Amino acid sequence: MEVTTLDVANLLDGQLDDVPNQSLSGFAGIEDAAKGDLTFLANLAYEGHLYTTGASAVLVSKEFVPSAPMQPGTCLIRVEDPYAAMAKLMQAYGTSAGERPGPTQVHSSAVVEDSAEIGDGVIIGAHCYVGAHSKVGNGTKMMTGSIVGDHCTVGAEVLLGVHSVIGNKCTVGDKCILQTGATIGADGFGFAPTDSGFEKIPQLGNVTIAAGCEIGAGTTIDRATLGSTILDEGVKLDNLIQVAHNVRIGKHTVIAAQTGIAGSTEIGAHCMIGGQVGINGHIKIADGTKVAAKSGITASITDPHQVLQGNPAQPIRKHQHMQLAIRKLAKEFTRHGKGPDSAKTGS
Repeated sequence: MEVTTLDVANLLDGQLDDVPNQSLSGFAGIEDAAKGDLTFLANLAYEGHLYTTGASAVLVSKEFVPSAPMQPGTCLIRVEDPYAAMAKLMQAYGTSAGERPGPTQVHSSAVVEDSAEIGDGVIIGAHCYVGAHSKVGNGTKMMTGSIVGDHCTVGAEVLLGVHSVIGNKCTVGDKCILQTGATIGADGFGFAPTDSGFEKIPQLGNVTIAAGCEIGAGTTIDRATLGSTILDEGVKLDNLIQVAHNVRIGKHTVIAAQTGIAGSTEIGAHCMIGGQVGINGHIKIADGTKVAAKSGITASITDPHQVLQGNPAQPIRKHQHMQLAIRKLAKEFTRHGKGPDSAKTGS
């Protein structure tokens, strides 16, 4: 990264404070930044570090007013959203799967079937595999041990992390990222109960992932029984998430770690789902729904843009009022010798 503060301000449509233009060479956290580094201040809990940082430039909101003088040589670049602006800069200047493709490179230990089609600038690392009749797009990078099965389509500038797997017949769109150990297209959990046990139902569908999605480490997305399990454009999944067969997740929805989504559920666009949420099968969740961590979604959510909490999940204010009422009730029981403390005194 070799840019100037003026370059950054122009890229972000930002306002550069009255400090001479200077060179920037990297990114750093606000506590650790030194001369030449670019950092950002999005959370005012870290404002104190602004006045001691050695960074050459700091992204701040346009409304921010410093409460103390900064170090000499540190300038502010004012933008609408410092956090989003920092992400944009890291994509533009950082190392990513989207770098300009060089020559195609295939490690000597990798196996690429003769019928596979490999685009320009593809990098295939050690012990990777590309199956028969699969296509890998320009500039895609396959890290050590990653696998693309038979009859797959992988878009351009995709990053397949170490030991990530794309199963047979699955599709991954442009500029997607699969982190270490992500598994796309394992069999869905389908079994028919019989008198002698459970009979496996063949899982004949696939997984289709649109452009710009990111799949976290250890996350699994099961293939459909029939048809497709679908992630629409820009979906972001954290680590250790289970997405069951025939689920559909709408555009730009984000889901935190250890959430489980049962089969044939449809989640809308622009939803935000916290960690360790459990979501029942065969239900629908409306666009813009936000779900607090450890909640349980047991029935369809039909009204959009709600904030939900609890198990079963309900509007967050209602859940909080119920929790307060339960605490008050517990205190009353204790006061009358009927609570858990009464047993200790022999009441």
